[in-house]
Amino acid sequence: MKKTRFGNDIKTVIVFIISLLFTVNACSEDNKEQPVSDRQYWCDMAYKISHPVLDALSKGELKKLMPVEQQKDATGREHFAYLEALGRLLCGISPWIESGETAGKEGKQRAELTALALKGIRNAVDPASPDYMNFTEQHGRQPLVDAAFLAHAFLRSPKVLWGGLDKETQKLVIEAMCLSRTIEPYESNWLLFSAMIETFLMETGEEWNYERINDAIVKHEQWYKGDGLYGDGPEFHWDYYNSFVIQPMMVDIARILVKHNKMEERQCAEIIKRSVRYSAILERLISPEGTYPAIGRSLAYRMGAFQMLSQTALQKNLPKEVKPAQVRCALTAVMKKQMTAPGTFDDNGWLKIGLYGAQPAVGEGYICTGSLYLCSVALLPLGLPASDEFWSAPAEAWTQVKVWTGHDFSIDHSIN
Repeated sequence: MKKTRFGNDIKTVIVFIISLLFTVNACSEDNKEQPVSDRQYWCDMAYKISHPVLDALSKGELKKLMPVEQQKDATGREHFAYLEALGRLLCGISPWIESGETAGKEGKQRAELTALALKGIRNAVDPASPDYMNFTEQHGRQPLVDAAFLAHAFLRSPKVLWGGLDKETQKLVIEAMCLSRTIEPYESNWLLFSAMIETFLMETGEEWNYERINDAIVKHEQWYKGDGLYGDGPEFHWDYYNSFVIQPMMVDIARILVKHNKMEERQCAEIIKRSVRYSAILERLISPEGTYPAIGRSLAYRMGAFQMLSQTALQKNLPKEVKPAQVRCALTAVMKKQMTAPGTFDDNGWLKIGLYGAQPAVGEGYICTGSLYLCSVALLPLGLPASDEFWSAPAEAWTQVKVWTGHDFSIDHSIN
C-alpha cells in the first residue's frame, strides 16, 4: 500500500482524521450545556404535561381554559373532561410528589406542581368553586372512573398529596368520593373503579364497603386467562387495559387489603406474580426505535400503556432478567419518540388526541382532552430517588435492542 508523508499507510491517515474530528468536536462542546439526564428529561416532561392543568385549576380557571377536543359524533364530554384530567394526571405524578428530589431544577418543578395540585384539589371539590367537578351520575357513569384515578393518586401519595390537604378539604374529598358510589359499574375493569374508591375510604378510616372490593377481586380471578393476562370481563381483548387499569389497581388494592388483614398474603403474592410477568411482556413490546404495537382501543392514552411496567419498577418488583436501567432506557425511548411528535401539544400546552402527534381519528367516542392525561402513569418511577439503580445505573439496552443487534438476550418463558 502506498506510503504517505505521515510515514504510514492510508489507515494512519484515517485514524488521524477521525482523531482530529473528535478533538474539534470536543472543543466545540466546551461551550455547550451538558446533556440532560434521563431523570431530568422525565421531570421536564412531567412538568410540561402537568403545568397547564394544575396552574389553571389552582386559579379556578380549568373549565375556562382547557379545550375539550372530542369526536364530532360525541357530545357531552365537557361534563367529565375536567375530573378526567385531574384524576389521571395526579395518578401518574403522585409518587414523584410524594418522594421526589427537593433540590435543583427538579426540586423547584416538583414543589411548584405540588403547591398547584393542593390548591387545585380544593377547587375541584368545593361546591363554591367555578371548577367544582362532577362526581355523580349526572350525564353518565364516567365520574366513577376518574374519582377512582384520583383516589389511586391519594393512595400513591398519602403524606404529601393527601396529607398536605387541610381537614376541611379532606372532608370535601371524602364527600365527593361518596357521591360517586351511586354509580353502578359495568361488568368489566370498571368493577375496579368502585373497589379503588372503597379501598381509599378504608385507608383513610372512613366507612367502606367490603363487598365492592371483594366482587372486583373475585370477578377478575374468574376472568384470569393465564400467563399474566386478565380478561376485561369474561372475554379477552387485545388492548392495553391490563396496564391502563386492571393490574395496577389489582396490585395496589391487594397490598392494602393485606395491610388491613382482609386478604391472605399468598393471594396478594399471586396477583403480584402475574403483574411481574405482564411487566416482562410490556418491556418486550418496546421496539429498538421506541415504538410499540398499536393494538386495541384507547391508544390516545399514549405511553400510559406502560403503567404496569412503570409501577413494577417503582415497587422494585422487576423480573430478574429485566434490569432497572433497561426499563429506564426503554421508557425514555418511548417518551422521546412519542411525546415529542409534532402536534402532541397545542400552542397553549394542552394535549391533543393521537398516538403519535395529532391524530383525531384515534379518539373513540369516550375520548376527549381530559382522557389523554392518563399518559402520566408512565412517569411513576420518578417516585424513586435519584440515587436508585433505576436512575443511577449506566444506560443498558432493552430486550428488543439486544435481539436486533445480535447480542445475547433472555429467552421468554410463560408462568403457570
